[in-house]
Amino acid sequence: MNSELIVDVQPNEVSIAVLEDKKLVELQKEGRDASYAVGNIYAGKVKKLMPGLNAAFVDIGYKKDAFLHYLDLGAQFKSVDKFYKQALADKKKFPNISKMKMEADIDKNGSISDVLKPGQEILVQIAKEPISTKGPRLTAELSLAGRFLVVIPFNDKVSVSQKIKSKEERARLRQLIQSIKPKNFGVIVRTVAEGKKVADLDTELKTLVKRWEDNLPKIQKNKLPTLVFEETGRIVALLRDIFNPTFQEIHVNDLDTCNQIKDYISFIAPDKKNIVKSYDGGLPIFDNFNVTKQVKALFGKTVTFRNGAYLILEHTEALHVVDVNSGNRSKNPEAGQENNAWEVNSAAAEEIARQLRLRDMGGIIVIDFIDMTEGEHKAQLMAKMQELMANDRAKHNILPLSKFGLMQITRQRVRPEMEISTTEACPTCFGKGEIRPSILFTDTLRMKISYLVKDLKVKNFKLYIHPYVAAFINKGFPSLKWQWKWRYGMGVKIIPNQNLAFLEYHFMDENGEEIDMKQDFEVK
Repeated sequence: MNSELIVDVQPNEVSIAVLEDKKLVELQKEGRDASYAVGNIYAGKVKKLMPGLNAAFVDIGYKKDAFLHYLDLGAQFKSVDKFYKQALADKKKFPNISKMKMEADIDKNGSISDVLKPGQEILVQIAKEPISTKGPRLTAELSLAGRFLVVIPFNDKVSVSQKIKSKEERARLRQLIQSIKPKNFGVIVRTVAEGKKVADLDTELKTLVKRWEDNLPKIQKNKLPTLVFEETGRIVALLRDIFNPTFQEIHVNDLDTCNQIKDYISFIAPDKKNIVKSYDGGLPIFDNFNVTKQVKALFGKTVTFRNGAYLILEHTEALHVVDVNSGNRSKNPEAGQENNAWEVNSAAAEEIARQLRLRDMGGIIVIDFIDMTEGEHKAQLMAKMQELMANDRAKHNILPLSKFGLMQITRQRVRPEMEISTTEACPTCFGKGEIRPSILFTDTLRMKISYLVKDLKVKNFKLYIHPYVAAFINKGFPSLKWQWKWRYGMGVKIIPNQNLAFLEYHFMDENGEEIDMKQDFEVK
């Protein structure tokens, strides 16, 4: 399997697409000014206690107070609280964790009111981003994640991933980390650390500890609530979690971001640094790598997957429902109803596993497969779904088919579900139902280009239009495109964009900023 990463950097948003054998399997979008991301550490203030929920609401600067349950305080909460109070008491000197005496663990079955009180200042970390009407979910058990290791301050334990099966390798890693880690820092060894050298692990451990030491002094300087530690960008965080030897290419359309990714790849896998490539083609990067077309096809309510069979995906506040339909696919009469149902269900399982990753669907997912009567087929479908979701990084649990033919899956929800509307609003009538004659559309574009060049004195710009319109403009000799270039200058660039509706257009200047040209012109 060949994996590719396509990174589309825009002024207000970064989009990251993961392709496996050219098929889109993951899509992440993040605003350039995004905050309250998983992993960020804040100094906040307890607003109110909820003894009935055994939880507290904490002000970390978000429009809604964040939620902190007693079980998410962490056993070492008293040590974290002591550290925070010491840091505020003496602002000339920052406390050293390694020299601290750890406090006793809090009671597992205790009450939130025994530990916190309204107005108390505490250190917390985002465990779940704000979703729907809910604020962020917090934890007070702080951690810093790296490629091979996760460092947990105020802890002294070393844990090794259960996915590392070799007893010898687990013992080697545990003994190795014990020998190099600082006192009062716990470490979780991740699966990708298997077989890694001492130098690699030691370098990352020191980097993570230094990141802690460089960022935590902010609590002495800034007013509450304040961001103390910001998780690495979504691009690097995604790479940290999914990068593996199957990655063949990483394409980025922004030079600074490209260099950032190249530096990170050089650190974690020096032999792979040359797979990072800067993209400077004429087409939008997602159009060039066929991502836009796949997004349009895969994010609708109905998703076709093989021979006319299709899925219908419905979303509610409580759960997600997936209905499998055979559609108008040609059935093999010799195979019988049972085998036809098995074929459709087997193909549907592949598409459903892909959709869960792609849309990042979390919570409860109920799948209504086509009814099958043979127990062997039901067992095979269960096994196939488990195999298909083995590479899913989100924690999940799959239950066998019920007697009603329903499969239930729970999947970890950390971020809001990816929702993309695949319908297009008319950019010319704005829902009125009437537009100017389409045959005059190119004349309208010409008039606007003339106004840009002659009146606004803009000599260099790009015009983004639908590929069908671009094909018409490029047709013939001399084509309309070349007529415009000869008349208005070679700075006029026509670029097809699959994201646009049929008669939609956008003018962009040299800096990538949009030029508002939506006002009407009388075509003469």
